[in-house]
Amino acid sequence: MTADQIILFCLFGTVFALLLWGRLRYDLIAFSALMAAVVLGVLTPEEAFAGFGHPATLVVALVLVVSAGLVRSGAIYLITRTLVDSSRSLGAHIAFMGAIGGALSAFMNNVAALALLMPVDVQTARKAGRSARLSLMPLSFCTILGGMVTLIGTPPNIVIATIRRDQLGESFGMFDFAPVGAVVAVAGLFFVAIVGWRLIPRATGAGALAEARERVKDYIAELKIPTDSDLIGKRLFEFYETAEKNDVAILGLTRAGKRRYGMQRNTVLEEGDALVIEARPEALDEFRAALALEFTDSDEAEHLGIAGEGMSIVEAVVPEGARIVGKTARSLNLARGQRTVLLGISRRGRGITKEVRQTVVRAGDILLLLTPEGDDDVVTDWLGVLPLAGRGLVVTDFRKVWLAIGIFAAAVAAASFGLLYLPVALGIVIIAYVLTGILPLADIYTHIEWPVVVLLGSMIPLGAALDNAGGTALIANAIVGFTAGWPAWGVLTVLMVVTMSLSDVLNNTATAVVAAPVGIQVAQGLGTNPDPFLMAVAVAASCAFLTPIGHKNNTLILGPGGYAFGDYWRMGLPLEILVVAVAVPMILLVWPL
Repeated sequence: MTADQIILFCLFGTVFALLLWGRLRYDLIAFSALMAAVVLGVLTPEEAFAGFGHPATLVVALVLVVSAGLVRSGAIYLITRTLVDSSRSLGAHIAFMGAIGGALSAFMNNVAALALLMPVDVQTARKAGRSARLSLMPLSFCTILGGMVTLIGTPPNIVIATIRRDQLGESFGMFDFAPVGAVVAVAGLFFVAIVGWRLIPRATGAGALAEARERVKDYIAELKIPTDSDLIGKRLFEFYETAEKNDVAILGLTRAGKRRYGMQRNTVLEEGDALVIEARPEALDEFRAALALEFTDSDEAEHLGIAGEGMSIVEAVVPEGARIVGKTARSLNLARGQRTVLLGISRRGRGITKEVRQTVVRAGDILLLLTPEGDDDVVTDWLGVLPLAGRGLVVTDFRKVWLAIGIFAAAVAAASFGLLYLPVALGIVIIAYVLTGILPLADIYTHIEWPVVVLLGSMIPLGAALDNAGGTALIANAIVGFTAGWPAWGVLTVLMVVTMSLSDVLNNTATAVVAAPVGIQVAQGLGTNPDPFLMAVAVAASCAFLTPIGHKNNTLILGPGGYAFGDYWRMGLPLEILVVAVAVPMILLVWPL
């Protein structure tokens, strides 16, 4: 081994050990290793920072921003608002949610897809009276599987495609991963829906999820019937089913600024009436979309420019001595003075008998405020209230849903047919989203997951240096030596198992950076086509199901599901075995050796 190879193997070993240790953040570990490589002379400064302009890094960042635009436009609500059906059996629910999650993950970041669907899953479990731990893990696994179907579905696919372009002269296309990825995803979906969820250990006691539910506040809020609405002339009880489907309780009606006595279930609705509802913030926005309702004062909403600029939903608790204690939102001129609308109030005892804006606020109330993005701190400081930990809530503008979908679909089609380079296509989508008001300019940078960008920007040059120094050739030769005399499909299987094992304990992107060049070297050593080996690495790097640290989606469900570290392998191990059993023959069929 050369001195450069020894240094690089030591750096990678240190990185992997620190990632397993888990006390330091992965981006700090990767960037520190990059700086060490420069100091030790195995990378030049120019080479060290080339990773931050690498196409893989750019695409990962751009996909997250595009995902945020799809969320804000209501494209995701369009799909998910039909999902909450607590009457389905658990297996049917998992199959349905898993299919939606897998489909979303194919065209958007799979972490973002899970983040969108997880509240829906928890809500369904609560209404069905079962533990969400039985469905959250299957949902997570399905979003991971769905990401394998397209180039942009998961970062490892992007990394592997760019490594193929750099080393073999041509990248994989948008749907080159689909024949293998789709079959593996469908097989995995059937497994988790029929067998997998039965292997998850049951929790005893209230658990972390029950505690999390207790912290979720329901708000008393009002939504107004707009001019020329289809709801006019109908009776209030006709919308109870829609309300229940969206996890909203209709409490009554206000007319001409006054709360009417009782629930008013048989009252014929008129223009300007406002429905009094009880709901969580997410459900409130979705119910508003389902019935095409408006905020309680359309003049205030128009004054705030809700249709044009970004708005945030802020939850804040009212302490003693706050400016708003003993006053109403109207008396403080909250809308005109602070460009803020009071959407709802959460109060123990629920003693709210007037319009929300005319309700006297008490110490201990929790307020749901609609504020211009960026003004959250100014408004809460002026009111003297204390903001709760943010949920990242924004107001969805459903009027632009088809525009957002059309722009994104056109860009994906252009990239798929080779008319535009993928990073350019995604960049154009973001520009179009900003110019059309789908995504506020200020939101672009807040939705980029910078630690992932730093990780990729740091690991890509290190992987390239290891390859240039002959390190990947050494690993490839070791695998070839170990499998001497084996058929090529046996070597491919070993590569897949080794890559999958690494991905279970390391970041899947970092695993792809290291394993893809090894796959090429192994194929060249055997004198076979490298594409089957790259596909094996792509599938294996994505399929991290044994631990909560192998994939961000597994980490995301750890708390809400109340899982322990050792819960994952019970369903994850048979799923990984199934993935290998299905993927190897499919790879050999689609990508002959």
